[in-house]
Amino acid sequence: MIRLKVGPERTASPLIRAPAAADFALPLLRSRELIPADPSQPAESQRSPTLDLLYEKYLHHEQTAQFIRAVSQRYLPSTLCRLAAYGSHVSRRAAVMALTFLGDYSHNAVLGRALQDRDRGVRMLADNGIRGLWRRDGNIRQQADLGVIVRLVNAEAYHDAVDLATDLLDEAAWFAEVWNQRGIAHFALRQFEDAANDCHQTLELNPYHFGAAVGIGHCYLEMDDPLAALESFRRALHLNPGLEDVRAQVNVLQKQLDGR
Repeated sequence: MIRLKVGPERTASPLIRAPAAADFALPLLRSRELIPADPSQPAESQRSPTLDLLYEKYLHHEQTAQFIRAVSQRYLPSTLCRLAAYGSHVSRRAAVMALTFLGDYSHNAVLGRALQDRDRGVRMLADNGIRGLWRRDGNIRQQADLGVIVRLVNAEAYHDAVDLATDLLDEAAWFAEVWNQRGIAHFALRQFEDAANDCHQTLELNPYHFGAAVGIGHCYLEMDDPLAALESFRRALHLNPGLEDVRAQVNVLQKQLDGR
């Protein structure tokens, strides 16, 4: 059996935390790079909208709350979605960052596509923000229940997490992140088939959930199916090419399978 250090990804916190400026330092500072205009885009998308100016101001002062407040006063989420897809590299970075604070699960596809943006800064910002977006589905009480489940998982109270997640899924079977968190708990309890099933359901509901694809890969490794694990890890990389640890696992698995 191929053995790697495995374990499904966990969300870092049960609460939606407002990232500190340092969390975005690398991709934001790189936005000052001089990148040529994209000739495939219309001329109006190559101008510098107000959003770019607000973003550059944020880079200088690193006042996240001020940036988000200013953006929310000037832009609708629908406009931010268009800029995230078709704006300049600076506009795309600014729009993606704003949506991570102002958006909800309905903007999941926008950030999911941004994970494959040609600009590394956009990809990093999307990766930082989309995990929080996955928890912003359902009503306030359901989100609060999910927060409790995540805290139980982080506290290694896995049986309690499974029980509460199951209760929540009875009323909100469409809530993808609940399936994912229950899958993490099942995995920790070494219930690998149940964990894989929950991760599969997560991906059925949220096709951008690269964490669930990684989790399926770990489950297949534990069930001694390295070929299926390899395909799952490749699917995760397709969704999020920035998963360097997963890329390393793919390389190791491929070499070990080739050597059989």
